[in-house]
Amino acid sequence: MASRPAPETEVASGTPRERIARLALGRVEFGAVSLIPVRFEHSRISGPFEDASRTLYCVSTHMKGRTFGKAERPKIVVQEDKAASRFRVIDDDEVCTGHRTEPFPELETLGNRSA
Repeated sequence: MASRPAPETEVASGTPRERIARLALGRVEFGAVSLIPVRFEHSRISGPFEDASRTLYCVSTHMKGRTFGKAERPKIVVQEDKAASRFRVIDDDEVCTGHRTEPFPELETLGNRSA
């Protein structure tokens, strides 16, 4: 099992994108408890964008390794708490529709390093 930091133990250092990548990698959806090494490809991020006075980011990737021959497509929505300088995952998948995404190499770099 690859050792990745749990979201609660995330240190508040690095760029916001690096911190979001570490947060995602600590999630089960992104293979945090997988016994089989996973690889990330075509990772994308959108944001920051404002929605109902919240600052949000959407993260998605193609993750290979846990299923044979078919990539999984995990996604999460991350909310930024600027006052506390923290990020947390929220359950609001609908806010991600219609936002422009861009490549998210930080997720692939951090995630594939420990694979």
